[in-house]
Amino acid sequence: MAKSKLKKEAKILKKSRLCLLTFSRGFPKINKDILAVHQPSRVIKTRRKKEKSMQQKTSSSVRTLAGNAIIMALYVVLCFILPYQSGAIQFRLSESLNHLVVFNRKFIWGVFGGVVLYNLFFGYGPMDVLFGGAQTFLALLATIGISRFVKSDIWRLVWNCVFFTVSMFLIALMLMWTADLPFWPTYGTTALSEAIIMAISAPIMYGVNKVVKFDQRI
Repeated sequence: MAKSKLKKEAKILKKSRLCLLTFSRGFPKINKDILAVHQPSRVIKTRRKKEKSMQQKTSSSVRTLAGNAIIMALYVVLCFILPYQSGAIQFRLSESLNHLVVFNRKFIWGVFGGVVLYNLFFGYGPMDVLFGGAQTFLALLATIGISRFVKSDIWRLVWNCVFFTVSMFLIALMLMWTADLPFWPTYGTTALSEAIIMAISAPIMYGVNKVVKFDQRI
């Protein structure tokens, strides 16, 4: 008797669900709400988790985009603080932002974008965009790559200084072709000026990160 009663109840539940499905076809807005009542709680929880995950991803993407836009604008602004922004001697205060990738690799696009933007409008034009952008991007990638093996922020900063100093040969090549400057003396002055800015700003950015926590910003 008990088994037959359970079977009857199961049939009734199936029929009621079919009726709800048929009825809700004409009401797409309430379709999900009606069916949700008859769905297992596990299914509902899974769906809510997926929706929450999508919202978090969207929010993270917006923060990343906004953060990089701010860094891009800041790079351009900082370029006007010190003299000798382009040429054989380059003291760009904005180059201190190169250290951001040591703490958060997502900042690569903001720094790279800032270099491209400044070089295009205030540097040597398209050639500066090509060589200056390549120099920055390759050095940033090298720092991100070595970060997989070097866990100390201090040593990452050291390597970042090295990568940016060495990669200045691209700038020297550009100046040799566009400004008719000798390669080796130009490489020496550009590399030295870059090394000075990077070395001075490294401990400053290290201290700022202790307060700001760049890895948590975007």
